Amino acid sequence: MELAFRAAVVAWLAADATLAAGLNAIVEEAPLRTALPWLALTASASTDWSNKSGRGREIRVALELNYRGYEQLAEAGLIAAIEARMESLPADQSAAGFQIASLNFTKARAEQRGEALRVLVLEYRARVLAA
Repeated sequence: MELAFRAAVVAWLAADATLAAGLNAIVEEAPLRTALPWLALTASASTDWSNKSGRGREIRVALELNYRGYEQLAEAGLIAAIEARMESLPADQSAAGFQIASLNFTKARAEQRGEALRVLVLEYRARVLAA
């Protein structure tokens, strides 16, 4: 379920016109040679969340936004668009073999790498059940 969830998240984010216009890539894993800004689903982990009637997983994912900016709020609008898109991920993912029971933001981490490279990591927790 973890791989199917990862694929659903990347596809859902990539299908958004605002994100597609504002980012040079929306991918699974960090791209090797892509101009900034880009967004990648760089990490995930899952644990059992099964119940009496079926299999389930609690899946944690980390989305990493890499961009250039000398000001902390340089990409505030883009960050808000990413958060809004994640919060609107449809619960019905039966075509992918699962149903999302809950999806919650857990934490964000921001850092500056190098002179003007900024990175924001957004982490989410999803609880999914096999369809």
